[in-house]
Amino acid sequence: MQNTVEIRHVTHAYKTPAGPLPVLNDLSLAIPTGAFCAVVGPSGCGKSTLTRLIAGLMKPDRGEVFLHGEPVRGPRSTVGMAFQNPVLLEWRSILDNVILPLEIVAPRMARRDREARARELLALVGLEGFEAKRPSELSGGMRQRASLCRAIVHKPEVLILDEPFGALDAFTREDLWQTMHALRREEPFTTLLITHDLRESIFLADEVIVLSGRPATAQYRMDVPGGTGRTLDDLYTPEAADRLNLLRHQIQIAQGRHEAAA
Repeated sequence: MQNTVEIRHVTHAYKTPAGPLPVLNDLSLAIPTGAFCAVVGPSGCGKSTLTRLIAGLMKPDRGEVFLHGEPVRGPRSTVGMAFQNPVLLEWRSILDNVILPLEIVAPRMARRDREARARELLALVGLEGFEAKRPSELSGGMRQRASLCRAIVHKPEVLILDEPFGALDAFTREDLWQTMHALRREEPFTTLLITHDLRESIFLADEVIVLSGRPATAQYRMDVPGGTGRTLDDLYTPEAADRLNLLRHQIQIAQGRHEAAA
């Protein structure tokens, strides 16, 4: 199977007044085309740094990042991103917020075609009829739905999700997990999810990678069967409990390493 994302022996450190702060150490991973990969690990282990490297917002000190076999040398329009804060523009309607990436990456695309694409996605996530609303008129969950539409409206090669559901209440978060499955069924895309929620990782991902304590490398990998056919009931099975306990144990190991390194 072809890999959309490849991280090959990446090492990175931040410059600080006290000297270099190592964050990633010889990290390698691959995400097959169309797969959903979740990355978990201790706070401060380099998860968000990983997203910036894949998006081309940073360059590693050593190693290489590849998208479809091409080295990443700078920001890529073929990467979509959604964050914990939706960061929607208040002076634009929800429809115009979703359209924004198309205005940048497809400036010659007709306005009617942009609107049609955005309306299609908004209907898919349950926001039909809210296109003319401003972000402040919507709930947090609805704003996050709009943010997800904006992230994939231009059909990116890779979707990066950096804790996009972390600030939401439990019921809204679970509702959006199901929305993600619906989006993947209709709009297959390669996804990297950064999360602290182990339940979220095994519900959404095909593979979960546990990063070690800083400087991080790939400590453990877990395949998760079921794909987009999972239901919330699947989180309460003995198999799910076993996966959660195993991931929790790996996180504890990683935290021990992180504390020792600190």
